Amino acid sequence: MTEPRVSTHVYQPARPIPPRPSRSFSAGVVVMAFAAGAIGGVAGGALFATDASSGNALPALAPAVIEAEEGTVAAVVDAVLPSVVSVEILSGGVVIGTGSGFVISSEGHILTNSHVVEPNPQNVRVVYSDGVQEDATVVGNTSDYDIAILQVDREGLAPLALADSSGVDIGDPVLVIGSPLGLDATVTSGIVSAVHRPIGGTTGVTFIDAIQTDAAINPGNSGGPVLNLRGEVIGVATAIATLPGSTGANAGSVGLGFAIPADQARRTAQEIIDTGSATFPVIGVLLDDSWVGEGVRISDDDAGSGLVAVSPGGPADQAGLQAGDVILRIDGRPVTRTVALIVAIRSRAPGDVVTLGVRSDDGTERDVEVTLTPNTQVVFQDGSE
Repeated sequence: MTEPRVSTHVYQPARPIPPRPSRSFSAGVVVMAFAAGAIGGVAGGALFATDASSGNALPALAPAVIEAEEGTVAAVVDAVLPSVVSVEILSGGVVIGTGSGFVISSEGHILTNSHVVEPNPQNVRVVYSDGVQEDATVVGNTSDYDIAILQVDREGLAPLALADSSGVDIGDPVLVIGSPLGLDATVTSGIVSAVHRPIGGTTGVTFIDAIQTDAAINPGNSGGPVLNLRGEVIGVATAIATLPGSTGANAGSVGLGFAIPADQARRTAQEIIDTGSATFPVIGVLLDDSWVGEGVRISDDDAGSGLVAVSPGGPADQAGLQAGDVILRIDGRPVTRTVALIVAIRSRAPGDVVTLGVRSDDGTERDVEVTLTPNTQVVFQDGSE
């Protein structure tokens, strides 16, 4: 896969760690790299809320697994480890890569990263914390959000509670549980060091409005949970920053790890469970990657090819946006890079309304409300979504 770029940092899917006597885990690199790893679930099904409207519905926002004071890491880990799984990808009976996953429903749904299963989604196995191995089916996956959902046939699974990640603040303490470098049930701790960190790039398809943490995340952690000290998942470990030239098994933590926010993971996971695939919201414009001024500029129309920068009938067109307009803000938050605007939009859901601060060619500024549409409903003349 090509390496999407953000600023000076490189992102790429995790690659397998070379075989070793114990299970090997898919490596994630990046001068920011997608990290592969294992993760945990939660014991005590009675502690989790369920939605009786659908047998496949994910748990509603649930009470915390435990009421733990800050610093009681051992209590959190003891509660979540029973649902930790490793995800192994096989080919010809040989493990070619692994990652992590965690239980998100009592019906046997396990969440992991898309890049973990992509090497061979037809042959996936999970390993529970008690050592039991079981074949898993990939219900669906999307590289757009780096989310995959597995289905296993095991009773008594207890899902982890997915937190309201919109309430995550810089400085909040966090735990990461997984199997970095093949070391099962490894726990690292730290804080949330940034929020709304744009992860993605022009040569890749994954765009994430990420939570950043200084808790050590290494190859082997992909798909694992990032938890608060109430035992709730605030994000899914997906990428790490590494020094230039560090790749594959040589990639290691430098104190900059990135997680898919739980709110995004919840929405995407539910859509995959319901339909087998996932969409993402768009406004229906082509963006000018060569623009170096303030904000993010909508491209000009191309008279030669007949391509128009604002999809006819799409959300932006209906809101009155035009080729050459510069988008300065989304919901009051300034945007200065193309990737920042894309991840801000993709962090929402189709049907959401966003307010864009826009400047026209004549210098006038205005606020425009745009209703987001699924990417499958907006098509440009070249056939792209």
